[in-house]
Amino acid sequence: MPVDYSRAVGDDGNAVIAFRNVSFSRGATVVLRSVDFGIAAGETVALVGRSGAGKSTILKLINRLLLPASGSVLVEGRPTTAWDPYDLRRRAGYVLQDVGLFPHLTVEANVSIVPRLLGWAADRVAARTRELLELTGLDPATYADRRPHELSGGQRQRVGVARALAADPPILLMDEPFGALDPVTRSEMHREFKRIQARVGKTTVIVTHDMAEAFVLGSRIGVIADGELIALEAPAAIGRSADDRVRALLQPLLEAGEALRGADE
Repeated sequence: MPVDYSRAVGDDGNAVIAFRNVSFSRGATVVLRSVDFGIAAGETVALVGRSGAGKSTILKLINRLLLPASGSVLVEGRPTTAWDPYDLRRRAGYVLQDVGLFPHLTVEANVSIVPRLLGWAADRVAARTRELLELTGLDPATYADRRPHELSGGQRQRVGVARALAADPPILLMDEPFGALDPVTRSEMHREFKRIQARVGKTTVIVTHDMAEAFVLGSRIGVIADGELIALEAPAAIGRSADDRVRALLQPLLEAGEALRGADE
């Protein structure tokens, strides 16, 4: 009998994001199969798995870029099919691996684009942009007028996070957000993300291929294998898993630990 991971947030239906027996296919290819879980307010869930396992599909189902073939995806208690797509996407900031900043716009203009589209007053937009640049460690006086090509990879990623938070959405979706960064910059961004998350407390779903990243960032880790959610636990419990599919994802971490121990001997 499969484990019902939705019970991890209780039986009261208060999950901010909930998958209820969700399946999704592309043509004859089954991408997700009977996925069932819930995510509580303020929680950070990191989804890991091999390429093609279905991780990014889950993000696209949450913000209705895709619709389930069967089952229901609920956001704030409402099926995504009952949401206006644009209203739903305003509730979920999206951070991509390649950031996707507009190259012809300044940092300030990139960050403020969603509030301006929503018709915020100019002084409110300016104040929110300044607040977010400071939150993400970018001095507005130094960076507001720069173009993306004038920034480092880590700085562009910070702008991407600031843009995703601009309209203060309750949900943050992150698809391999730090995958293109070098290891040192990635570690720095991990610390920055944890600092920011401690401040803003968004309900966050992170897709990553990097199990170490999942351990650092996730309050829970979900493991996707062959379109199924095979585990959704706290990092410590994932580390103790005896499932061969989970152990395969842990193996690079174990090998790195053994190499470090050998270097100390």
